[in-house]
Order: sequence, then C-alpha cells, then structure tokens
Amino acid sequence: MGRPVLPPTVEDERLRALRARVRSFVRHELETGGFTPTVDSWMSAWDIEFTRRLAAQGWLGMTIPTEYGGHGRTFLERFVVTEELLAAGAPVTAHWFADRQVAPSLLKFGTEEQKREFLPGIARGEVLFAIGMSEPESGSDLASVGTRAARAEGGWTITGTKVWTTNAHRADHMIALARTAPVDAGDRHAGLSQFIVDLRSPGVEIRPIVSMNGEHHFNEVFLGDVFVPDGKVLGEIGDGWHQVTSELAFERSGPERFLSTYLLLEDLTEAMRRGQLPADPQLGRFFARIAGLHRMSLAVAGALERGERADVAAAVVKALGTRTEGDIAEYAAMFLGGGGVPASVRDAADAALLARPGFTIRGGTNEILHGVIARGLGLR
Repeated sequence: MGRPVLPPTVEDERLRALRARVRSFVRHELETGGFTPTVDSWMSAWDIEFTRRLAAQGWLGMTIPTEYGGHGRTFLERFVVTEELLAAGAPVTAHWFADRQVAPSLLKFGTEEQKREFLPGIARGEVLFAIGMSEPESGSDLASVGTRAARAEGGWTITGTKVWTTNAHRADHMIALARTAPVDAGDRHAGLSQFIVDLRSPGVEIRPIVSMNGEHHFNEVFLGDVFVPDGKVLGEIGDGWHQVTSELAFERSGPERFLSTYLLLEDLTEAMRRGQLPADPQLGRFFARIAGLHRMSLAVAGALERGERADVAAAVVKALGTRTEGDIAEYAAMFLGGGGVPASVRDAADAALLARPGFTIRGGTNEILHGVIARGLGLR
C-alpha cells in the first residue's frame, strides 16, 4: 500500500548553501533585467537564453550522471533549485519538461544509445521535449488513448492525435504514448508503449491552441503514419503504462504544483505591509498551506532520491497544491474591485485567474488523483 504522506526530509548545510546561491543568482538576474517575474512561469514563461544561463550554472540536468553530460547531483538539490526559481517567477518553461520528467525516464528506461544521444543536450538546455499523453477523447484516463502504433519494417508507424501538448511547436521531440496491442477488456493498461517522436518527421502536424489570455503554449499534435525507428522506442513494448505511472511521480510532486501563484501571494503580502490593501488573516493561512506543501513535496524528492515508490504521495501533493494555487488566485480577486490596488497585484491576479482553470486539470484532474489516492490506501 502506498503512503499518502512520506517521512519528512530535513535540509542540511549543503542544501542551505545551494539555496543561498540560487537566491543570489535570482537577485542578480532581477537587478540586471534578466527576466520579468510572472505567475505560472513553468508553463508559460519561455526564455531560451535564461535556460542557457541556468545550464551554465550547472542547474539543468542536475540528476543526470556526469558520464551523460549531467552533474551527478541529487533530487533534493534539484528540488532546492527549482523551488527558488519558481518562487521568483523565473522563466523556466523552455527546459522544464525535458529536465523534469524526460531525463529521469531516459535514465530509467532508455537504451544506452538514447541516453548518450539526448541527455547531454538536455543538460545544456539545447534539446527540448514535449509530452504526448492526453488526447481529445482521453484526458486523465490515459488507459483509453486511441493513438496507435503499428509494426513497420525497422520500426513503427504512429497514427493519432495528442492535445494540450505544451510547447510542441518549439520542442525538438515528443514522448508519445500509443497503443501497440488491442484493448484487453481484462486489463485496460496492457498493450501501451512509449516512443520518442522527432517533431520534424514527415506526417507530424502541429496546430496551436491559443488560451483565452492570448498565450500560445498548448498545441494539438496530429500524427499521420509517422515513422519511428526501433531505436526510438522508449523502454519495452507493452510496458508503457508502468513507465508512464513511474514518470507521473516526477510530474505531479514538484514545487510547481503549489508555487504557480506564489508570486501573487508575495505581492499581496507586500501591498498589505505598505497599507495599500487591508491586512487579512487569511494571508497567513495560505503561507501555512504553502509551508506544509513544501515539506510534503520535499519528502517526495527524498523518496525519489532513495528510489522509493512515491506515486500516491505525489498525487496528494498535486491535489492539495493545485487547489491552493487556485484558492490564492480567487482570494486575490476579492481585492480587485476596490481602489488603490497596486499594478503588480492586479496584473499578477489577472494572469492567475486566467490560468486558474488549468491548475487542477493539467497533470491529472483532481477526480483522477482522488482515485489514485484511494487505491493507494486500499479503498478501491
């Protein structure tokens, strides 16, 4: 049975020193105009030059072994770096998916050739990935994906559609989940496989999905008999469900699941401190929730470092964290009708409210996560 809350992890002097370094770097970037802080920066703030500056610091590919061009650091060290960047609203979108989940998946399931081909570029911020899981008729229920992969000479041909594929129009490759065997009524999770799709391949068509705030980071990706050679199968044919669920622990548990609106929370705090907004005790409750989520997410990073199972705990962090993010956005909205609201608060609140519907959907809806948690507790 999976544990919904993992034992606490305590930061040692090494991690505290790293946190201080990252904060110093962020201060310098802000003072020199290196970036403009934004809410939801891991999803919508694309800046490839900032990504390269992070790579120069050794803060990309941190958990990739040095033999594959990485830095051989721990998941806890990576957690500290990403938490500080997210809290500052730094533009980390360009490398996010490759660094967060593709690199660990390649290390766990990839061939030696795949590791040497992709991991050094990920660590340099030069090889960018999108994730092809969701489909128009299959959102959080990944077992129902309709994309098919058929055997061909020397590889596979993939046909289907992926949706909400973040930054596919900018990425080099996509990890696609496809069905390689007919649906087994007794085991819907069987017969799924993962493929590394070159997004420049013939038969790939990428169409933009523009959000209501005018941003374009989502896409539909149409795969029309796209050929993928055998060397680009990720892991084992038919083992896709196991691989995806392993990957979701990285996707669901990180600090991005509770810090998307942290910048807004800080702006509200500063406005209250200056008397521009009335002081409200609810603010303290939000910081308490963030502090608890920090501990829970850090504990998951510790479990991943030890190679322990963390899928249930990751689902808890994601469900509680994204609800907190949305609650902060709605709390800020209560102040927007009055006068004297600082422009920084108004801008951040407007952006957070527009992004808010996606918080509890992306990475798995709360309803699906509640089912994962219940199953982990032995209740389903």
